[in-house]
Amino acid sequence: MQLHTIDTKLFKLDGGAMFGVVPKSLWSRSIQPDSNNLCTWAMRCLLIEVDNRLILIDTGLGDKQSEKFFSFVQPFGDTSLQTSIEARGYSMDDITDVLLTHLHFDHVGGAVSMNSDGTYYPTFKNATYWSHSSHWQWAMEPNSREKASFLKENFEPLMVNNQVKFIDETPLEVPEIDFIIANGHTESQIIPTIEYKDKTIVYCADLMPSVHHIPMAWVMGYDVRPLVTLKERENLYSRALENNWVLFFEHDADNECCTLKEENGRVKVNEIMPLSAI
Repeated sequence: MQLHTIDTKLFKLDGGAMFGVVPKSLWSRSIQPDSNNLCTWAMRCLLIEVDNRLILIDTGLGDKQSEKFFSFVQPFGDTSLQTSIEARGYSMDDITDVLLTHLHFDHVGGAVSMNSDGTYYPTFKNATYWSHSSHWQWAMEPNSREKASFLKENFEPLMVNNQVKFIDETPLEVPEIDFIIANGHTESQIIPTIEYKDKTIVYCADLMPSVHHIPMAWVMGYDVRPLVTLKERENLYSRALENNWVLFFEHDADNECCTLKEENGRVKVNEIMPLSAI
């Protein structure tokens, strides 16, 4: 097995929304906002080479949304989903599986592309796209809080093209990959865990977006069930501390991975590292 970081573009989100009830006077010590209170975040995906499969976790924002939409999130940077995959020596057609942690636009936008005539098609034509049946239904009938995050053009074409399977109904059949299901950020978010070089790598998605979110109560304002997130983090921390798990961050612009330690009754960063150092 080989793991590769796939960097898509950076983007910006409001610092207050990303840290919920935590005062700016606290979170701004950890990450600096710009004059509009926006902080820079990554959309970092993960490519897994295992046996004869090439598995991509999440797809970033994509490039098919309107100029108005992009003005809100301000994507920037020299990398893209395609250039990053090609830099690893693969083409888009080589991808066999795409694991979608959840269907918010910054995680699934790159899963579907748009033709010049405005029609949509799956970006990875040879891939099976994996989701969770409960989350798929949740996204198809969105609540008012999440409606702006679920853009159906990002995932409906996958079902139309018969490229979707659900991990709760059909096994992925890769022994090294397992899943934690988290319900705090959104319904049935998939948190993949990967056994790699005698380590467990946890692709944290939006359960733990960045190093800056490690303090227990630093929960995003986007989470639909923040108290559930707290319990899920408590469980994650317990397992990570006991087994020296490596946390892989999708949204941290500067830090790819870290391990944890407990100090004076609090969970803190132990060691920060790039994936390539594992």
